[in-house]
Amino acid sequence: MQPESPEEYHARIAAHLGADGRLPVAVEEMPGWDIYPYEVGSLRMKPLQPLADSEPPRRGEDAADCWCAGPPDERPEWLDGYVWRNERWVLTANLEQSLPVFLTLVPVSTHCDLPSVPADLAAEMGQLIVAISAAVEALPSVGRVQLAKWGDGGAHLHLAFLGRPARVLQFRGSPLLDWAENLPDVPADVLRVNAEFVAAHLAAAVGGEVGRALPSR
Repeated sequence: MQPESPEEYHARIAAHLGADGRLPVAVEEMPGWDIYPYEVGSLRMKPLQPLADSEPPRRGEDAADCWCAGPPDERPEWLDGYVWRNERWVLTANLEQSLPVFLTLVPVSTHCDLPSVPADLAAEMGQLIVAISAAVEALPSVGRVQLAKWGDGGAHLHLAFLGRPARVLQFRGSPLLDWAENLPDVPADVLRVNAEFVAAHLAAAVGGEVGRALPSR
């Protein structure tokens, strides 16, 4: 048996569409969770679109075109907003958002995406994920850390660490970003203190340099 093609996967979905080209809301699945942020009666799925001819190119798909290939003085400004770094990795903070902390870990010594991380960096990445997660969950305002890797827009690896607010049980699980899109922003000075708290804990655990949390991408 061969792995399924995109056409076969799409056809299986299409077989469940209604007359208007939409899937029904699976009320017994995710919308039935107590953490689901929307009222089921007002939901409607968007019509299923046809398959694209191919995956769209991402920024930096060719390593020579990635920001990491440029000279140090021409690298993106968000790299200057690091809260922690060593010779191989940078941790940046988003200071314009609604969660207690939203950090991004990026390799700076090598151009790679998650499937192509070199073995030495992969080993260190695992240690950093553990240490950053522990540092984020040490924040009093954070109940749990969520780790995300999307990568649909950029081919250079970037891992996101999201702090789920403590004791706000509606924000548990994958709907956290849906809530975050609608919550008021946390003041930048609070986000800066939170990010620097994480960086200090991270440096104590694995070394590296604590930086100054500045606005990043």
